[in-house]
Amino acid sequence: MSAQRVLHLTLRRATTPGLTKFAPAGRFMQQRLAATEHIPQSNAESILVKQRLQRPVSPHLSIYRPQITWYASSFHRITGLLLSGGLYIFGIAYLAAPVTGWHLETPSLVAAFGSLPFAAKVAAKMTMAFPFTFHSFNGVRHLVWDLGLGYATKTVIRTGWTVVGLSVLSSLYLALV
Repeated sequence: MSAQRVLHLTLRRATTPGLTKFAPAGRFMQQRLAATEHIPQSNAESILVKQRLQRPVSPHLSIYRPQITWYASSFHRITGLLLSGGLYIFGIAYLAAPVTGWHLETPSLVAAFGSLPFAAKVAAKMTMAFPFTFHSFNGVRHLVWDLGLGYATKTVIRTGWTVVGLSVLSSLYLALV
């Protein structure tokens, strides 16, 4: 920048009102005061409601094509909640069983499960096995991601469907054994 240009900018800044505040970065900043007026609380809330109604609504879920990563992430969280919640509920019920008179000891649970028809046994085992296997396989998938591997789009889709397939096969195996 030429010396003449620097002098010109310095004189312009020195004569401009409102540019007298020195900023930390070493440059001048223009300061403008906002015109305000006092508005009662009820009017302020109605103005705010009108402004919010004029905001555009994000279309988020309605315009995007669902992907396996969405479903896998949501189902991973749901299965984690179901598995941990079920464990806590059964643990509390097991501790409360002597007081309440419930028979949750192993021989009575085995006898109750043994009396079920085959289809009910398979359905009960699938109900327990699928969330467990899905959460386990998807957890391994997330651990691989934590290592920084498998972030390519095709790899993410392939591993997502692999987790679903392995979960179905392993839970079928566990249910039929």
